[in-house]
Amino acid sequence: MRDQHTPDHLMQLISRLEDRSAVIGIVGLGYVGLPLMLRYAAVGFKVLGIDIDPAKVAKLNSAGSYIAHIKPEQIARARAAGFEASADFLRAGECDALIICVPTPLNAYREPDLSYVLGTSEALLPHMRAGQILSLESTTYPGTTDEELRPRLESRGLAVGRDVFLVFSPEREDPGNPNFDTRTIPKVCGGTTAACLQAGMALYGPAIDRVVPVSSTRAAELTKLLENIHRAVNIGLVNEMKIIADKMDIDIHEVIRAAATKPFGFTAYYPGPGLGGHCIPIDPFYLTWKARQFGLHTRFIELAGEINSDMPHWVIGKLADSLNERRQSVKGSRVLVLGIAYKKDVEDMRESPSVELMEILRAKGAEVDYSDPHVPVFPAMREHRFELSSVALDAASIASYDVVLIATNHGAFDYAQIAQNARLIIDTRGVYLSPLANVVKA
Repeated sequence: MRDQHTPDHLMQLISRLEDRSAVIGIVGLGYVGLPLMLRYAAVGFKVLGIDIDPAKVAKLNSAGSYIAHIKPEQIARARAAGFEASADFLRAGECDALIICVPTPLNAYREPDLSYVLGTSEALLPHMRAGQILSLESTTYPGTTDEELRPRLESRGLAVGRDVFLVFSPEREDPGNPNFDTRTIPKVCGGTTAACLQAGMALYGPAIDRVVPVSSTRAAELTKLLENIHRAVNIGLVNEMKIIADKMDIDIHEVIRAAATKPFGFTAYYPGPGLGGHCIPIDPFYLTWKARQFGLHTRFIELAGEINSDMPHWVIGKLADSLNERRQSVKGSRVLVLGIAYKKDVEDMRESPSVELMEILRAKGAEVDYSDPHVPVFPAMREHRFELSSVALDAASIASYDVVLIATNHGAFDYAQIAQNARLIIDTRGVYLSPLANVVKA
């Protein structure tokens, strides 16, 4: 039954979302936006994808894919269901819903860089109209939706909660995870007003198995930060424990596996050569920056950040010590880095600690190569430049290096072959469970 205070635009929007006649606009067709597009197309919505990269647009419109775990046949099915990609923001007015999925990196001073979010919103605003919902999925600090997006909407005469509806619903994608996908990962949603939350629940309800409402966009924004800070802090803890265990000649991976047998009160986190990805190395700094505006110092979060940031240097220290024991130096040594994506079995290199390891080794005079079946050619990056291609692994190539550094434990690597032929292996991922003479845990 319709409440007499329910805005007409809201009822019309909800009706179009319920009968799936609404057009869904996904703005930003990367690791978050593309899976979301596929999901909406799969449940019967017409989807318009908007991206500033004309190469991505052309690829998608020809039913191609540029993300390894998304297959061209999935794009082809979406195209057959009416999906279209465009670089033209003028078309935003065709959409009933606009979902922003763009990056939120840090600037050179490790402060939030909202340029992608704000630039995208400024490009959309001239073409927005009454009856639309705008959802921000990009991870950000509490207050962004209210303080940055709402005033911009209202400056164009669109009353939020009456004419247009504004929500924050953080992305929870985990590329390469076979156990969860866009449909099955619960979706948190917070609205600027009660009407906005209604619209947000109607937007995500048809596509996601479970939508979790929270009281505000700020609560939704902080929820996402808590999730990722929880991981960053616990990874910092096990990284510190790894250093302690190493000094005591104890294998931290054995300890974690044993602790994980406890059926309550313990969650296993695993150490590594540093933090990678678009969330864990970045998101804590969004909260520390915002907390300073309230006169607060996030000591716990920043300590974990320090530990995690130091891990690449600790790994290189172990590598240097291991070479010294063999009467070799880092300078002049040949080092093969295995895996330069930030996590196992994906091609995503954002914030990958492998690249920092390569930079440190190169600065110390080592000759550095890499092997990664998911990254055949080292891509152009803003901060890193390596003119390299992935080395094919065989007995001879492995044996030709002074050190093989396992940075990312891709399933495609033949670890038995590596152990049999490598002179020295630095294992940062706990690949080798049993002690081997040529393996050093780092």
